[in-house]
Amino acid sequence: PSVPSRPAAFTFVTMHKLLSGGPNLFKEGGSEERGENARLQAFIGAIAIGDLVKSTLGPKGMDKILQPMGGEGSRSSATVTNDGATILKSVWIDNPAARILVDISKTQDSECGDGTTSVVVLAAELLRQAQMLVEQRMHPQVIIKGYR
Repeated sequence: PSVPSRPAAFTFVTMHKLLSGGPNLFKEGGSEERGENARLQAFIGAIAIGDLVKSTLGPKGMDKILQPMGGEGSRSSATVTNDGATILKSVWIDNPAARILVDISKTQDSECGDGTTSVVVLAAELLRQAQMLVEQRMHPQVIIKGYR
């Protein structure tokens, strides 16, 4: 027996409205991630931020060219920097885990004034190791207990 296919416009948002009977919680085109997929997206975003600034560390650290996006003042010029805090302030991030790494960098800058890149790279590497442990089916609470 064949399964009837849903119309293309039938999305998770539509299903949410039907099941909950409540208002639409998502913007048009918005979605919700759950379980393993949400966890994987959090790991990927945070690790990507660490990798972004990792190459700026050390005496042979490379510079990054920050170019403004089309909508944000096209008259402003590109900036060349190897400062992790400047790079992280300039990058638009929508991943919540990656946003936490940016906040860690800002906190480090306000408290100590130095070490912003190092703290982000360290946190990203801790998350990279945690991801490998989660992939080996270790419970996240056990990993957290080990980090503490």
